[in-house]
Amino acid sequence: MKKVPLTVRGAQRLREELQRLKSVDRPQVIRAISEARAHGDLKENAEYHAAREQQSFIEGRIADIEAKLAHAQIIDLSTVNANGKVVFGATVSLLETGSETEVTYQIVGEDEADIQAGMISVTSPIARAMIGHEEGDVVVVQTPSGAKEFEIVEVRYV
Repeated sequence: MKKVPLTVRGAQRLREELQRLKSVDRPQVIRAISEARAHGDLKENAEYHAAREQQSFIEGRIADIEAKLAHAQIIDLSTVNANGKVVFGATVSLLETGSETEVTYQIVGEDEADIQAGMISVTSPIARAMIGHEEGDVVVVQTPSGAKEFEIVEVRYV
């Protein structure tokens, strides 16, 4: 399996979620299964089936997070300096040339992406268009509504 890029903050969030799943959620669902079993006939016991389904989800998520962390390439943004070029982890301010709208995005791993927080996946079309460019460059991004041009106003490594 290939290495998956993650920021230090993203890896920490995954570790925290894994810890919560193992130490809080898993024991709760085990108790719920035990209580549901005590109610008798398992064939018609909705609580039991719901708890087992929840357990399956938790175990799947634990396996998923463990695999992601095992294959993660954790990149410390405080050590990154690509001489003004847009790279993974960079925070980029863009000016859409058509509407003069300015937006700021940080390029992060797929699991960290949150467009509401201004964090876009390194695999997103806009991030792929920006990678390797620097301040002052104009990049063209293909969107469902057509091509959009963005000027890279600022690149920061925060």
